[in-house]
Amino acid sequence: MLTEDTDGQATSGTVLEIPWIVKRNTILLALSQALVGTGTHMVPALGPLLSVELIGSAALAGAAVSIVGVSRFIVAYPLGKIMDVYGRRAGLMLGLAVAIVGTVVTGTSVISHSFPIFVIGMLIFGLGMGAAQQIRLAAADMYPPSRRAEGLGFVLTGSLIGAFGGPVIISVAQSLSPGLGLPPLATPWLLVPAMIVPTIVLVSRMRPDPKEIATHLDRYYPGHKAADSAASMKQGRAGIGAFIKHYPKRVAFVASFGAQGTMTMVMAMTSLALAGQGHPLPAISLSVTIHVLGMFAFSLPLGKLSDAVGRRSVLAAGAVITILGALLVPASPDYWVITLGTFLVGLGWSCINVASTAVIADTTRPHERGRAIGVNDVFSSASGIVLPMVAGPLVDNFSLNSIGILGALVMIAPLLLLIRLREPAPGKYEDVSVLQQKL
Repeated sequence: MLTEDTDGQATSGTVLEIPWIVKRNTILLALSQALVGTGTHMVPALGPLLSVELIGSAALAGAAVSIVGVSRFIVAYPLGKIMDVYGRRAGLMLGLAVAIVGTVVTGTSVISHSFPIFVIGMLIFGLGMGAAQQIRLAAADMYPPSRRAEGLGFVLTGSLIGAFGGPVIISVAQSLSPGLGLPPLATPWLLVPAMIVPTIVLVSRMRPDPKEIATHLDRYYPGHKAADSAASMKQGRAGIGAFIKHYPKRVAFVASFGAQGTMTMVMAMTSLALAGQGHPLPAISLSVTIHVLGMFAFSLPLGKLSDAVGRRSVLAAGAVITILGALLVPASPDYWVITLGTFLVGLGWSCINVASTAVIADTTRPHERGRAIGVNDVFSSASGIVLPMVAGPLVDNFSLNSIGILGALVMIAPLLLLIRLREPAPGKYEDVSVLQQKL
């Protein structure tokens, strides 16, 4: 049995053109993603160094990444529900306002040399960044299944600007710190609001709300055909349990869990390892930037590939690439070998981020989609909490090689689940439960 996507499809032979209103909103979202990416860059680049400075030990080097993961874990599903009820625009603006508070508190923690205040700042910042994760939901809303991953790719590519903006902010902060009398690790956080405030303005200008477009795709895409309502209801039952029981969503959740966990664990340790080898802060930031390039530079081609060959193939490629990157990072003390490994981990994550988001959007109705993406973010945030915290003691007691092995092991589960996922055409999935009953 084939389960149709919940938005329907184009009539045979029809190529759906993207309307101007969608292009305009996409540009606003891409710019928002770029500005938000500058702040997100600070967590893996500076978080481990801040933890070591404030407590004097590498044992909690992964604390910043894990704390942000806790916040995202807490906020993901409730925020998704807010977006389902009040729209994507309102949820994004609320989260971004919270993120500004978090950056100021984090900067204050460095000035006062207080680890508890640092924890509070990271928690608040993570709550706000949890909203930024839903930018991809707004992108998926505005496109039909045949071009959905492509739309995601457009918006996620905007993070490239953020990848370059992070090092710029850090470099500017270092030059300004002496004159301002501020610690070098505090000033970057105090400059981040200059990126977030314009983001709020951009989001506020989106008209109509992406959820409204998702609800009436046929109005914006002539030739778009609505899906069968019964099929939509079957796939679209809301709730964590119902989402997990649906096999395509379950595959997406597990793949996101593995990719996010491996990536955060590797990044939490990489900056510390490079610093230990005497590399300066700008060099560490460059390594993180190259990793972020892997995360977002290929989002658009990966989106088009996902629309062309299917989400399943891109998910499988992402899992394999992530494993290779995780094993490569600790393989050599050489700066460029480590950086190549982190780049591959980012590229694998990108494959999974684009394809898993498309799977979830394909199989969920617009007024439930925020919660479904929220469940996915709960899973990925859970891995972002646990694995970086495990990574610190592993490195302390064994070696950097241990995190590469753990990262590779975590990615085996999604590969096994992908064996049973059937996708005869991009965005169309076979109901595994029905197939099992027939066997």
